[in-house]
Amino acid sequence: MKIWSDTFAEGGAIPPQCAFAVIDPASHIKLSSNRNPHLAWDEVPAGTQSLVLLCHDPDVPSVGTDVNQEGRTVPASLSRVDFYHWALVDLPVSLKSIAEGMFSDMVTPHGKSGPLVPFTIKNGTEHELRQGVNDYTGWFASDPDMAGEYYGYDGPCPPWNDERVHGYFFTLYALDIARLPLEGRFSGQEARLAIVGHILDEAQVFGVYSLNPAVAATINK
Repeated sequence: MKIWSDTFAEGGAIPPQCAFAVIDPASHIKLSSNRNPHLAWDEVPAGTQSLVLLCHDPDVPSVGTDVNQEGRTVPASLSRVDFYHWALVDLPVSLKSIAEGMFSDMVTPHGKSGPLVPFTIKNGTEHELRQGVNDYTGWFASDPDMAGEYYGYDGPCPPWNDERVHGYFFTLYALDIARLPLEGRFSGQEARLAIVGHILDEAQVFGVYSLNPAVAATINK
C-alpha cells in the first residue's frame, strides 16, 4: 500500500494554508486557513474492509514550562510526546483520495462537531465516516475563548520558540473490519489502540513545519 499528497512533498514543508497557525512578525503567530491536505492512496490489499487515517506529531514538548515564553526557547534535546491532529475512521475501500480542505477549512473556535461525518462518495453513495477528537481538545481546555471538543483535523501549531522542526505523519491503515470497535467520543490514541490486531497493511507520508522563524528558514520548501 502507498500514500502520497499533492499538497506537500514527502519530508518537505507543510504549506501554511494547511496549518493551524502561521508566523506573524508582530505577535509571533496568527491563525491560518487550517485546511486538511490532499491525500491519495493505492494498492490497498485484498480483504480490506475499511481504512483508518491518523495524523500525529511525535515532537511535542513533554514539559510545557518554556513553551511560547518570551526570552526562552524549547531546547531540541527536550523529551517529546505524541500529539494527535486527526483520527478519521470507517473510510470505505472505494475511497481513493481526500481533497485539500474537504474535512477542514479555517479554524473553528471551540472545535468542529463530531464524531459522525456524513459523506458522499463520487458514485453518489452515502457513507457515514467518524472522526475522533484531536489533542487540541486538551490543549485549549483552560482557554475560555477556544475550549471545546476539537473533532477532525486541526493542523500544525508548534511552539514558536521551539528549536526542533516538528514532523507530521499521516498514516493510513487497511483493516479487516468494516467499522472501528469504538463508540461515541474517542481520541486518536484510542483509535490507534483499537486497530491493533486488525491491520492488514499500512502506509505513511510525512511533512514538517515550524513557527520558529530561524528554524522555518532551514526547512526544504
